[in-house]
Amino acid sequence: MSEEPQYGYFPLGEFLGMSLETVSDGVVAEIDIGPKHLNPNGVAHGGVIFTMLDTAMGKATMEVIPDGCFCATIEIQTRFLRPLMPGPCVAKVTVTKPGRTIVHLGGEVFDAAERLVATASGSFSVITP
Repeated sequence: MSEEPQYGYFPLGEFLGMSLETVSDGVVAEIDIGPKHLNPNGVAHGGVIFTMLDTAMGKATMEVIPDGCFCATIEIQTRFLRPLMPGPCVAKVTVTKPGRTIVHLGGEVFDAAERLVATASGSFSVITP
């Protein structure tokens, strides 16, 4: 997967090695978890998982709002279900309710063995300049 330019340049995503792809039912983000992503216990830092979800949710929101608008995170609730070990992981995000002023989304993160490691729900504000 490659970063799609219409979402804009995102240095943190580049640092993390994150790729984003718009799919028929939402957005998929991928990171190959390596040493720079790990906490002192040798598993992915929760902030990396959260950042994947936040970024994918932002892109999914941008896909359903009018051109010229942008979005901002209102809140995201993340539930960490198991440690994410080094290796490839995937976040899958879908829009659950595309509102005029607030977009609601859901997301899941899977490890290399396709085990569910985290779930999330989020709300994004639609901002009209």
